[in-house]
Amino acid sequence: MTRSLVSTLSAEDQMIQSCPEASPVKWHQVHTTWFFETFVLRPFLADYRPFREEFHRLFNSYYISLGEEIPHKKLCASFSRPTLDEVLAFRAHVDQEMEKLFALDPDGEVSRRILLGLNHEQQHQELALTDIKHAFFSNPLRPSYGSSALPKEPYGLVPRLEWHNVAGGLLEIGYPRNAEDPLDFCFDNETPRHKVYIEPLQIANRQVTCREYLEFMSDDGYMRSELWLSEGWEAVERADWEAPLYWQRDLSDETGWHVFTLKGWHGLSELIDTPVCHVSFYEAEAFARWRGCRLPTEVEWESIASQERRRGNLLDTGRLHPAMANDEGVEQLFGDCWEWSASPYTSYPGYKSPPGALGEYNGKFMSNQMILRGGSCVTPADHIRATYRNFFPPTTRWQFTGIRLAI
Repeated sequence: MTRSLVSTLSAEDQMIQSCPEASPVKWHQVHTTWFFETFVLRPFLADYRPFREEFHRLFNSYYISLGEEIPHKKLCASFSRPTLDEVLAFRAHVDQEMEKLFALDPDGEVSRRILLGLNHEQQHQELALTDIKHAFFSNPLRPSYGSSALPKEPYGLVPRLEWHNVAGGLLEIGYPRNAEDPLDFCFDNETPRHKVYIEPLQIANRQVTCREYLEFMSDDGYMRSELWLSEGWEAVERADWEAPLYWQRDLSDETGWHVFTLKGWHGLSELIDTPVCHVSFYEAEAFARWRGCRLPTEVEWESIASQERRRGNLLDTGRLHPAMANDEGVEQLFGDCWEWSASPYTSYPGYKSPPGALGEYNGKFMSNQMILRGGSCVTPADHIRATYRNFFPPTTRWQFTGIRLAI
């Protein structure tokens, strides 16, 4: 999958880091390969010989217990070597060595680490698309990643925003891990499964659309400080936000705006009933307050999503942009946009980070971040589940982030 996602990108495309949150596509490929070499091949393949010993330090992202790191943000912005050809040769080397390991019929801890590595690579597949979108947007030529045509929306109107009743009460959330099955996978921050109590509530049947968000903007939403959290208002003033990321004024479109997508520019009128995306937590929270609503907690979101079949506009559809809701019931829980929740990223009761360097994967980031749920239009379809916990700082906009309301 990674190979196909980057097949149309030049070596120059894959070198760009256009914002501090992003990484070059070349980095995503080499770091995920480093992960397999570091956590699978080095400890479990007796005769493994590293491709280049200095890669062990060069492509460490944040695993401090593995030794001194070269901060990858600085690395990405300034290092032209190793070349893309050498990165691809490194990937081929590790693939070949993994074949040797598979021939030994690994199980137990080896299998668990391989599964973690595969899921780690899926995370970076999504990030690669997110990052190249920002890189192309930052280029004055505004190149397109894919075909300029977006699939036509199904005939008919988007369902009106309605409310789904949630009875509340005592329930369990978190991944129901089967410790006896080495192929049963979740990330450590999805555990342990535990009991929670929620009050009755109502949750929206779909994500907030561009049309609805445009109404917020037209009602001076970005100029009314009373709608915003204090730090959110500071972000609006500091960054001069007036619309979601990738929206720019365009008088040739009847809405006055056009939107940059992975498939180039499109008038907002063409996308008006698709979910609004690339909004920060602060924008999502301000919009909810403007509508007299709120954002759901992650517990409330999971209580609904755990009852729904995992389906939606995910990476496998090839759309690469949020799609219009067109069905009954609670829609768009999976795919389209990651949905901001009202919950800070903290550990579940009884959580313990895994031992060793892998304990740095999730646990040490449980501060100053907000939880998002549900995946996006660039999330691999078999990567997401109802218990999946994503997290980003509240100012994040370069991700495919959207809004679902609750009351």
